Amino acid sequence: MTRTATGLIHHPYTPPDSFAAPQPGVFKASTVFFKDVAAMRARDWRSKAGYTYGLHGTPTTFLLEERLATLEGGTACLLVPSGLAAISLVSLALLKRGDEVLIPDNAYGPNKALATGELANFGITHRLYDAMDPADLAGKLSERTRLVWLEAPGSVTMEFPDLPALVAACRARGVTTALDNTWGAGLAFDPFALGADVSVHALTKYPSGGGDVLMGSVVTRDDALHLKLKLTHMRLGFGVGANDVESLLRSLPSLPLRYAAHDRAARELACWLEGREEVAQVLHPALEDSPGHAHWRALCGERNLAAGLFSVVFDERFGTEAVDGFCDSLALFRLGYSWGGPVSLVVPYDIGLMRDASVSRWPHKGTLVRFSIGLEDVDDLRADLAQALARMA
Repeated sequence: MTRTATGLIHHPYTPPDSFAAPQPGVFKASTVFFKDVAAMRARDWRSKAGYTYGLHGTPTTFLLEERLATLEGGTACLLVPSGLAAISLVSLALLKRGDEVLIPDNAYGPNKALATGELANFGITHRLYDAMDPADLAGKLSERTRLVWLEAPGSVTMEFPDLPALVAACRARGVTTALDNTWGAGLAFDPFALGADVSVHALTKYPSGGGDVLMGSVVTRDDALHLKLKLTHMRLGFGVGANDVESLLRSLPSLPLRYAAHDRAARELACWLEGREEVAQVLHPALEDSPGHAHWRALCGERNLAAGLFSVVFDERFGTEAVDGFCDSLALFRLGYSWGGPVSLVVPYDIGLMRDASVSRWPHKGTLVRFSIGLEDVDDLRADLAQALARMA
């Protein structure tokens, strides 16, 4: 007779497989069972035709990967624990000692920190280029350049580069391009239609939408490139939790609706702030006076999408202390990094430090604040901004 513990573990009942519901099932596994030794030896972890181990995929992770690949216009996707992990995976997979990577100087800061830290320790050099000057990029491409990072718009200063021109310069030299497409979210433009080789995405932001999930993705169209990335993905042991994947699968269907709502509110508030005497400039790709607006219009104008981010340069008469006080006076906007969730966020930045570390021709002076517009009522957000501006003035 089978004893209780064994019977509970090896109970013979298996539920029927005809269950269907709006949300897919969640499969959690490290160990995966095989029916026999022959099946175990025949199974290839590089293929989605079967399962080998939890790190290499489950029905839950495979489903999210396929949906994300479709979202971004690619054919294959890898999930990683964060957006920065996605950047790290690409750089570590495609670069080796003696190689060089070029990074836009207005890019996501941790990408540059990775280059000055781990990549430099591995004998990989990097240079920064002016994302708003394709000629600067073209002039810096060398025989050692193996990877060029692209980002649109700039992470804090929101300039929108001429992505097709940057990609063309790289393709002419046979250099691989990787685009941080977190802002575009697979909705504002097609990264592969403009010729990018890799698209990385911080799923932490708009796809999650709740400010409670850390995850990233790496999407490609080329099978050989995907395999190269997947081999490094395996060796680094990258994996994501099934419950986090479930959260993404629940949020993904509403992504276009939420993205459009963030976009509408951000444009309305950006236009309102343009008329305030405390503000020297509003940096938002969809505003005509914002750097790179023509490039945004050429690439994104047909879809007319521009996310929920913008930055504000305050008049020079307002110093750091005054701008910090403005941020502290906000009631609905919370101080916090990241973006794409339901709560509006604000972060102040020191333009002087940014200018000192830049190879670009920064035209800005004063103090800059980046806003991430959430899903609150736009009139309430405007009233919150107005009271904080009044206190600052």
